Amino acid sequence: MADLRLLLVDDERIALDNLADALDGQGFVIDTAPGGEAAQVAIRRGQFDLVITDLRMPGVDGLAVLASALERNPDTLVILLTGHATVDTAVTALRAGAYHYLTKPYRLEELRAAVAGARERLLARRAARAEPPAVSSGPIVTCSEIMQRVLATAASIAPSESNVVILGESGTGKELLAREIHRLSHRHDRPFLAVNCGALNEELLDSALFGHEAGAFTGAVKARRGYFETASGGTLFLDEFAEMSPAMQVKLLRVIENREVLPVGAERPRPVDVRLVVATNRSLEREVAEGRMRRDLYYRVSVVTLELPPLRRRKEDIPLLAQHLLRRHGEASGRKVQGFSDAALELLMAYDYPGNVRELSNIIERAVLLTEGVSIEVGNLPDNLRRLRVTMPASAAMASLEDQEISAIKRALAETGGHRGRAAELLGIDRVSLWRKMKRYRIDA
Repeated sequence: MADLRLLLVDDERIALDNLADALDGQGFVIDTAPGGEAAQVAIRRGQFDLVITDLRMPGVDGLAVLASALERNPDTLVILLTGHATVDTAVTALRAGAYHYLTKPYRLEELRAAVAGARERLLARRAARAEPPAVSSGPIVTCSEIMQRVLATAASIAPSESNVVILGESGTGKELLAREIHRLSHRHDRPFLAVNCGALNEELLDSALFGHEAGAFTGAVKARRGYFETASGGTLFLDEFAEMSPAMQVKLLRVIENREVLPVGAERPRPVDVRLVVATNRSLEREVAEGRMRRDLYYRVSVVTLELPPLRRRKEDIPLLAQHLLRRHGEASGRKVQGFSDAALELLMAYDYPGNVRELSNIIERAVLLTEGVSIEVGNLPDNLRRLRVTMPASAAMASLEDQEISAIKRALAETGGHRGRAAELLGIDRVSLWRKMKRYRIDA
């Protein structure tokens, strides 16, 4: 990945040198320009990811540098520094497209926090535009270290015959992981069948898993093989495994121990050869401790346990997943949507996804259907995401800069339910800077 480039602009050489020293090691290749005219020359000659410029300079001022930078590259982020801060100039700068502004004398931690926030935004843009790296030839898209560890473990145990438990919140992709284990196993050319144990009552689940003979119960007009027989030689995936009744747990334990099933109404058992992969969003250890899960069954199925992290713990995957889902839903609907606006991507990154990847998929599918252009915009996203956006209202021009900052912090905390990490992301600062500002202004979460 190419280095991020930063242009520093100030007509005072001492101030420029101090600025360069303060930002050394912050993840940018730094260029300097001793004034607005020199900055415009540098901008014409090269492309910068971030520009930090003094506002008041003789000749070409900071607003002119801002305009030149955005004309050269609309994706450039610009931070304005001013020792003559007024509400009018700050609002004018933000409306003209500035990413952020700081008043002189600025605090180093505030400057570095603003630069760090800009860097995160720039890297998120790059990730969204990049082709997702394939960590396997399967369907699971990820670049996060935590998911790659899960996939590596899954690949190492796939060739074995051991039963597997997959833990994870709803929507994290437990069935996808089960299919990946099957694909990498010696059973890959045999059936993979999935059944949701929580979607069927006990009688229907009994028949679905173990089969039945004709006349075994009302409506059983002909014999039917169950999933265990149909999947014989392959893999059977039992989702919502912890929803099984105690009676069904006993029957399942017998199948695992004896490797045979007794269909409802049958007189003799039938041999089966199935690898079992089960999934649940509950703690099986707690289910055992509280008497809802048989201990012997738990030990039989949990030879290997894999835990899928929620999407909020691997947010670096969001740009890759969003682009992958965009292509998939775009092809399915026949719409040629190519990407996301920066603002839309930032909202997708800020959200915590209680429904995990499944919820992200629904959001992208909806956005694809709603957009009329070639990219997903903020207006195409659901209201609950758009409410996360913290913006400066036009009426802010009547308040002091300090009042605006206090108001922005309170809005961010309110929109995120007091979650300081997410509030800091919305404000473009790090958690330490937010904590200091809250302490300074005596703001409670």
